[in-house]
Amino acid sequence: MPQVFKIGPYWIYFWADESKPLEPIHVHVSEGNPTPNATKIWITSTGKCLLCHNKARIPDKALRNVMRIIEARADSVVKKWRTFFGEVKYYC
Repeated sequence: MPQVFKIGPYWIYFWADESKPLEPIHVHVSEGNPTPNATKIWITSTGKCLLCHNKARIPDKALRNVMRIIEARADSVVKKWRTFFGEVKYYC
């Protein structure tokens, strides 16, 4: 799993084997090591975050903070996605 960055105990990462065709840009978030039950967050073309699901059950306050930090670093996340997957599509 390519780790994008960490926020305290939360790992923000991509799955190395995303589906074909490639899904729109998103990150997975879990406390500690990557897990199949991670939270999934879409990144929009304007750099905002949209919660797809919170399977990791990250508490609301922590999740809002994580999403704010992802938004602040959206340009970097998009750049890393493009470098790793070779293309970027947006959910919206």
